[in-house]
Amino acid sequence: MNILYCGDQKMEDGLLLSTLSILNHTEDPLHIFVLTMRLSTETRNYNPISSWFAEDLKRLVKEKNSENQVTRVDLTETFSREMPYANLDTHFTPYCMLRLFADKIPIPPQSAAACPTSFLDRILYLDADVICRRDFSDFYHQDLSGYEIAGVPDHYGRWLYSRDIRRMDYLNSGVLLLNMEAIKKTRLMEKCRELCADKQMFLPDQTALNRLCSSKKKLPRRFNEQRKLKENTVFQHFTTSFRILPWLHTVTVKPWEVEKMHSKLKLHEYDSLLETFTQISETRKKQNQQKDQVETDEQGKRIDTNFLYH
Repeated sequence: MNILYCGDQKMEDGLLLSTLSILNHTEDPLHIFVLTMRLSTETRNYNPISSWFAEDLKRLVKEKNSENQVTRVDLTETFSREMPYANLDTHFTPYCMLRLFADKIPIPPQSAAACPTSFLDRILYLDADVICRRDFSDFYHQDLSGYEIAGVPDHYGRWLYSRDIRRMDYLNSGVLLLNMEAIKKTRLMEKCRELCADKQMFLPDQTALNRLCSSKKKLPRRFNEQRKLKENTVFQHFTTSFRILPWLHTVTVKPWEVEKMHSKLKLHEYDSLLETFTQISETRKKQNQQKDQVETDEQGKRIDTNFLYH
């Protein structure tokens, strides 16, 4: 199974948690691709997901299955060549548009040699705030003949942005099964990148995909539950929601925000998962602090040496 995540350094916790949830619900070998980049805009500087994190994640997934892989792909140069200028400094992070570079994922040489035509025939894209809670093998291996993408309608957007309100086919881009063979034939991702470069849009990546995709497969909400958790939910997506009481307001809670999961959402479904996540996350932070201290000490020694020789 090919799994795709995108993001900057701030998404490392989410990526770790989402990956842990996937490992709990599949025995199939996984190849996790992580698209990231370094980016500076007029208003913000973004740092990429670190190589250290990718290596830590690789060790983690291989503990579950030695065939599992993690590939970190730095798209800094590629993104700069196809910069979505119209949507760089908006309310939405530029990293949401990295999923539109799924057709640029390099196939590892060893995998290409073993299976040159079908290794990346499909990719399951997941936002970092998506938690898996059931086996998704049938979902991943479903028939995609005649479709470029498969996904679940956006909870709010289906009412506002569907071309035909009767079809309710404006898909949420947080969980997407991508038919890469069809996408490359139609140049869907390339067309979406061009649109994002020229036209400012609300939810740019999601809107571009919905506007330009000619063949979408609409799936039941259990594969991208954006509201209330149900017994048959396979993927729960922690999106922003509107609440009426005590006044109209929005609520945004991410699954790695453990205290808010309990206090605001009253959700204890994932307590065991969150306990494992917290243990691993705290261990990683301690190790990274030690690495940073070693690098600082080494830099100090080099400065002292240079001073002596001058």
